[in-house]
Amino acid sequence: MAKGTRAHVVGPLAQYADGFRAELSRLGYTAGSTENHVWLMADLSRWTAAQGLRLGDLSPDQVERYLAVLWAGRKRVPTMRTLRPMVDWLRAQHVIPPAGEPEPPTPLDELLGRYRVWLLDERGLAARTVGRYQATALQFLQQRRSTTGGATGVEGLSGADVSTFLLGECSRGLAVGSAKGVVGALRSLLRFLHVQGLTPGALSAAVPSVAGWHDTALPPTLSASDVNALLASCDRSQPTGLRDFAILTMLARLGLRAGEIAGLELDDVDWRAGEVVIRGKSRRDDRLPLPAEVGEALSAYLSGGRPRVESRTLFLTRHAPLRKMHPNTVSRTVMFACKRAGLPPVRAHRLRHALAAEMLRQGVALVEISQVLRHRDLATTAVYAKVDRTVLRQVARPWPGGAR
Repeated sequence: MAKGTRAHVVGPLAQYADGFRAELSRLGYTAGSTENHVWLMADLSRWTAAQGLRLGDLSPDQVERYLAVLWAGRKRVPTMRTLRPMVDWLRAQHVIPPAGEPEPPTPLDELLGRYRVWLLDERGLAARTVGRYQATALQFLQQRRSTTGGATGVEGLSGADVSTFLLGECSRGLAVGSAKGVVGALRSLLRFLHVQGLTPGALSAAVPSVAGWHDTALPPTLSASDVNALLASCDRSQPTGLRDFAILTMLARLGLRAGEIAGLELDDVDWRAGEVVIRGKSRRDDRLPLPAEVGEALSAYLSGGRPRVESRTLFLTRHAPLRKMHPNTVSRTVMFACKRAGLPPVRAHRLRHALAAEMLRQGVALVEISQVLRHRDLATTAVYAKVDRTVLRQVARPWPGGAR
């Protein structure tokens, strides 16, 4: 469709074109992108009329047939994903029939659903942690179910089954950190099964520990000049640059996690008190002071970079439909900044390490660093003591037989 051309819909979908345009605009689509989607509506409407179909006949199978027949041989073929905004909106308006009924949940699905509720409500774990634990539980129980033929894989579960699964996972060459993650997730599942009365004993005690020295490596970090280079890489003449600069500033100056950035809402910023509410791990809400640098970055983003949409989420995606950012998107924002600044790619958590290391270099006590990073255990913060190599050299003993 030529640039600037307004799509004209004829046929059975004609009366819905303006409403679809308004919905796409509300979701943050550009004018050009909106007309491209309406043009697809016009194309589908013409095909529906030519086939003698009613709107109630536009099932998923019919839409697939439309794509296969009308677009055969063309270079740029839309997919069901391309049509999803239109199909979802037409379903919401009760214009076309809803998708087919989902498959009824299996006993394993129901068990995993209860496990998720337990992790969220009883344990108070973060959504990302719950997702990792669920993935391990699904893998373990599916493997058990395939070998035993049981409904959930829990039937007849023993410590030997647990050890066999872990040996199989570790034989795939998992890194020590990944192996420890699998062990932690498996112990959590086994505790749940015991609490629910699904296993006769506490099989979590049968999960072996992963061998490895604690806290042997230096925590990865960035220098202050590297952090400044990341901030300087943002083009603040563009809306996306304003958003990225605000995100990087909050990561670098407040030491926030990617998930905490993604979860921020407009109401979490208390401009009068000069504070920001952080909804962190274990349902903990913390109020942090809003430094002038962070406040200025947020103000610039809100006034010149954030789209005016109904969502109360602070940071929104760049492309329509405008929605809440995923924590991985926050980390990709940091990685793109690294590329612009000519630095090796790192994820969002590295800026948290950089803040701790810089505070330590400035002589800030570990207790105060722990408060800024909101660590529940001071031992977690103590690892940053190792980044000050000058002090470490002063306490290091000479190597036996080495140079004097």
